[in-house]
Amino acid sequence: MATILEQCHIQPSPSNVNEFTLPLVCFDIVCLDFNPVYGLLFFEFPCSKDHFLETIVPKLKQSLRETLKHFLPFSGNIIRPINSGWPISRYVLGDSVSLTIAQCDKDFNHLTGYHPRAAGEFYSCLPELPPATHSSDFIIFPVTALQVTLFPGHGIGIGFTNHHTIGDANTIFGFVRAWATVTRFGGDSRLFEDQLLPFYDRTSIADPEGLDSIYWELMKKCRPVDSPPLKFNLDSNKVRATFVMTKDDVKKLKNYVLGKLPKTNHVSSFTVICAHLWVCLAKSLAAIGEDVADDEVEYFCFPADCRGHLNPPLPANYFGNCLAFLKAEIAHGKLKTNEGFLIAAESIGDAIQNTVYNKKGILDGAENWPSDYWKLEGKRIVGVSGSPRFDLYDADFGWGTPKKLEDNNTDGDTDTSMSFCKSRDFQGGFEIGLSRPKVLVEAFARMFTILPGNL
Repeated sequence: MATILEQCHIQPSPSNVNEFTLPLVCFDIVCLDFNPVYGLLFFEFPCSKDHFLETIVPKLKQSLRETLKHFLPFSGNIIRPINSGWPISRYVLGDSVSLTIAQCDKDFNHLTGYHPRAAGEFYSCLPELPPATHSSDFIIFPVTALQVTLFPGHGIGIGFTNHHTIGDANTIFGFVRAWATVTRFGGDSRLFEDQLLPFYDRTSIADPEGLDSIYWELMKKCRPVDSPPLKFNLDSNKVRATFVMTKDDVKKLKNYVLGKLPKTNHVSSFTVICAHLWVCLAKSLAAIGEDVADDEVEYFCFPADCRGHLNPPLPANYFGNCLAFLKAEIAHGKLKTNEGFLIAAESIGDAIQNTVYNKKGILDGAENWPSDYWKLEGKRIVGVSGSPRFDLYDADFGWGTPKKLEDNNTDGDTDTSMSFCKSRDFQGGFEIGLSRPKVLVEAFARMFTILPGNL
C-alpha cells in the first residue's frame, strides 16, 4: 500500500483566460460512458524522502501549473446535460487538478519488471477521479487526477487517470510529455519550440453526415446518463506481464505473411503483431482447458487514429478524441489451427484497409460504429489499448527517461484488452502488456515465443 503524504489541488498559472469551452464532437461523445484511462510511468531516480518533499514535489507542482495553462481542459470538467443541451468540456477560473503525493514501500524493481505481477499491486499508485456532481440539469465530471509516488532510495512513479471523454491516448500522452518538458527545462518555452502545444479548433472537423447529432441522440437513448468511474477490484485474480517483440521478430512475421499471402492487404507491424497475439490467446485458452466451441466467433477490436485521415486532415496535436472503430472476426477453431496466424493477419489487414484506407473516407459507415460496438457486449472479444505510434518512453522530467510504462486500462474484471507501445530497450521493437489470470498468462508466455512458420 502507499501512504498519502499530501492531497492538494493545482490550478493553472494565471492567464488572460477566465473560461474555456470546447463542444464535444462525435469522437468525444461516444466516450461519455467509457471507463477512465489509467496509466503509470516509473522512473529510476534514487532520492530521499526529504529531497523528494523539499525539491522534487515543489518543482512538479510549479511545472504542472505552467503546463495546465496550455492544457486548460484537463483542469476543467465534462458537462453532460440531463434533459436538453449539448455536452461540453468547460474550464472556468478556479478549476483545478487533483494531485496526490504518496510514498510506497513496495519493491520498485519488482513493479517495474516484465514478469507476472499481481495487478492489484499497482493500484495504490493510481489516483481516483473525484466523484461527479449532480444538479437538476447537468452532471459534472472531473476529468483528471494525478499522483506522484516516491519509492525511497529507488525511484518515482507518475500515475495519471483521465475521463476518456477529454481525450484519447494521443492527447493524454501529449499532456504528460509537455508536463515532463516544463519540469525538465524549468519553464514552458520548449513547448513552443518543440511544437508540444495542443490544437483546439473543433471547427476544423467537417461533419457533413451529422455524426455529432447522431451520436448524441444514440447516447441519450441507448446508454445510461450517469456512469461513475470504474473502481478497480483489488481482489482481482489477474496478473500483469510484459512481452517484447523485437524489430527482427516483426520483420520475420511480415516476411512470412508476404511469402504465403503476397496479395494480403496492409501487412504492417501492427497487423502481424496483433495477429500473433490473437492466435496465442486462442491457443492458450485451449492449453489451460477452457472449453470454447470451435464455431464461436471471436472479435478483435482496435482503434485507429483518424487525425491524418479526415478530410481535411487534422494536425497530430489535435486535442480530444479522434478514433475510428475497427474489428476483425474469426471462428475460434480457425484461430487455433496452423493457419490461424495467416487467417488473423489477413482479417486484421482487411479491417484496416476497408476502414482507414476506404476510398469513400475513413468515416464511411461511422454512423453505425456505436451500435456495432454495443452489439459485441457478451461476445468473445480481444482488444488493444494504446498504439505502437505513441511513445511515453521519451518523457523526461529531469530524472532520465522512464524505466517502465504500465497501461492499467486492461485490469478490469471484464476487460479482455492488451496494451501496446514502443519498446524502451529495443529500437524498432514493441511492448505488449497482458493482464489475465496467472494460469492464462503462463500459457500465453509459452505460446508467444513460438513464431509462426517455426521461424
